Parts: sequence; structure tokens; C-alpha cells
Amino acid sequence: MKKSILSSLAFAAGLTLAGLAHADDIKIAAAGPLTGPNAAFGAQIQKGTEQAVADINAAGGINGNKLVLSLGDDVSDPKQGVSVANKFVGDGVTYVVGHFNSGVSIPASEVYAENGVFQISPASTNPKFTERDLWNTFRTCGRDDQQGAVAGKYIVDHLKDKKIAIIHDKTPYGQGLADETKKAANAGGVTEVLYEGINVGDKDFSALISKMKSAGVEVIYYGGLHQEAGLIVRQAAEQGLKAVLFSGDGITDREFAAIAGPAADGTLMTFGPDPRLNPDAKEVVDRFRASGFEPEAYTLYSYAAVQIIAQAIEKAGTTDPQKVAEVVKTGGPWKTVLGPLSFDKKGDRTTADYVVYSWVKDADGKLDYKQL
Repeated sequence: MKKSILSSLAFAAGLTLAGLAHADDIKIAAAGPLTGPNAAFGAQIQKGTEQAVADINAAGGINGNKLVLSLGDDVSDPKQGVSVANKFVGDGVTYVVGHFNSGVSIPASEVYAENGVFQISPASTNPKFTERDLWNTFRTCGRDDQQGAVAGKYIVDHLKDKKIAIIHDKTPYGQGLADETKKAANAGGVTEVLYEGINVGDKDFSALISKMKSAGVEVIYYGGLHQEAGLIVRQAAEQGLKAVLFSGDGITDREFAAIAGPAADGTLMTFGPDPRLNPDAKEVVDRFRASGFEPEAYTLYSYAAVQIIAQAIEKAGTTDPQKVAEVVKTGGPWKTVLGPLSFDKKGDRTTADYVVYSWVKDADGKLDYKQL
């Protein structure tokens, strides 16, 4: 409830600021699941974008123009995402940081492309997002074919003799990542003993766990988000299935450990190198922590998205989104809290940097993810 109230207040503040905008101000928006089961990730996008906008405006803006921020809550729902996109268009927004889910970003991007809106996602990893020859789609994260290759190689190198189940949540992100991991593992000589899909929002995984116990599963690879992942690993442990969970960047929030409980200990996960450890991000990370917000996972990916927009507008000498998009693709590398980033003609990063993490207890006994 607290997150919902804060998001509502922030949204109202964004509308108020938009109402006070000057003609030369640049309207930017952050979009993601600000409420609902994935609100933790929406908070990361919101906070990262808000801090970047505040920092840029405090430094004088972009070519003397201020950024004016609006927020949009898509609740991780594709239809709501399209509604948010249409509202942004109606409000005159020209730059969007978001969305979180690939299944939301893909349909929303069609609205943005048709209406001259530049979109850069900090978190949407499905390859299709940038594979449709749209002029406006970018991402500061990597792609599932890159992430799946890293996960699959780790399975081949370290878990080859284990019985593996591959489970996914049937979404473009979850199934896409699971299938890429499966492809890489199969190519390395590892064949899963079980391949199953579950539904987003499911709470009881007893039938699935029974199947995995019968198959002697020792490793569960899961493509999906932290809610279902946490429940699966917790219920598996409660029902006597001692299996290691391996998942992707969809569980990069401490809420995963809160849901899974002690069963989260030892969980494997792929994500980029922790940007909080990047020397280029130290001052920004310190500001987040001073405000009481830990900038984990996609927070700094969102901050970097705004940095790229700002630098590209300055370099282009115009706020025209289509001209700025061309500059983003050709004018890098861009200096960001993630380090220098450059983009190809599709809007993807030219460097892939996924690594493997393990969820372990820190010095205080709390579960957190650490890079292996």
C-alpha cells in the first residue's frame, strides 16, 4: 500500500510539473509497473529516472531547457501499457524510459513509433523489441539471446551431470529467456528432463513440484519474474525437493528473497555486472543511499537511459526524437553510470556483459546476490 501511495503522489506531482512546463521544456516520462506484483521493479525505473532528471536540471538542463517528468503505471499489463503510451502521446511526451516487461514494451513501442516518441527501456530483454526495424527502440540492458547463452554455458560447464527442469511463465520475457537458455544448454550436450510452462499469478505449484520430484530434478531453470520464482523454490523446499534454482534478471530484487525465504540461499541468477560497484556511478549511488533508496538492479540502468537522451540531444542540437535517435546510434560512446555505452543500428548495446550471481547471506545474515 505504501508503494501505491508514493507512486500516486509522484504521478500527481509529475502531472503538476507538466502543467507548469514552458514551451521549450522537454517532456520525458518513466513507465513501468508502479503498482501490482512487480512494483519493486517499477520503483527502480521511477527512482532512477527521477534522480537523473533532477541531477540534469540542477546542472542547468539540456541546452538550457529543463526536463519535465511524467509517470505511467502499466501494472505489467500489455493493454494498460498501450493505454499509458497513448496518454503520453496525448500529453506531448517525446521521450520515454520504460517499460519494464518485454510483453509491455513491444506493443507500446508501436504507439511510440507511430507518434514520434523515442523509447529506451532499462529492462526489456526480449530480442523482438529491437528486431522490428523501428526507428525509436533502444535499451540499456542486454538481450535474452545473450543472457541465455551465458546461463546455458554455465549449466554446461558446472551443472552438466545434474537433472535439469526448464520452467517458464509463458510471457515473451520468461519463455524467451528459458528457450534461449535451453538452446545453449542443448547445444552443449545437456538435455533437460522436464520442460513446463506455468501461468503468471499462480500460487500453488504442488503439481509441478511433484512432476519434478518424480523426474529426480536437481536444478530448476526458471524464466520469469521474482514472484513466481520465489514461490516455486520455497514450495519445492517445503515439499522435500532439494533443487538449486537458476533464473535470470527477473529476480534481481530483494523481494525475491523475502518470498522464497531460506530456500533462496544458493539460487543462481544472470545479470549484468553490478553497476553500483562502477566507479563512474559512485556519486550517484551515494545520493540514492542518502535518500534512503538502495539503487539495485534497474535503477542505474534507468538513470543511464536519461543520461543518453540528454547527451544525444545536446550533440544533435535539437530535441527532435527521430534526429536524436540517429545520433544515439552513431554518436557514441555515451558516458553513463553503467560505463561507456554505444548502440548499433537496431538500438541494442554493442557490448554484452551478463555474468552469473549467487544469492547468499551477507554479513548481517540477510540474503543478497553476489557476483561469482
